Amino acid sequence: MPSITITFEYPINESVSVNDTAYYLPTTSAGAPNAHGPQTDIVEMGTITAMDRVNNTITCNIGTYVARPVNDSFILFSKDNRANMSSLAGYYAEVKMENTDNTSVELYSVGSEIVESSK
Repeated sequence: MPSITITFEYPINESVSVNDTAYYLPTTSAGAPNAHGPQTDIVEMGTITAMDRVNNTITCNIGTYVARPVNDSFILFSKDNRANMSSLAGYYAEVKMENTDNTSVELYSVGSEIVESSK
């Protein structure tokens, strides 16, 4: 299967990992053949096969007949549902939150779904 390597101007989201599925959304009509105005359909590129956080690149499979994203396309990803179907179990959990931006931000809400594992 063909692959595509995408270089980002900013650091890649920390949640992205190999085996996630990459998608894109063209933000101009340049990425939407035979369309007038922005395209509103998200296009699945394929599975992310490699990442380079130093150079801010991801490589993913892309179908032969899938239109390639243009420079200003919005890139997004999803995780496999099978890996994220259960709740946190146990008596102890630790969470680390980090602001990687250069400006201060506000945290409006934090939620959790915790189930005791042995009762």
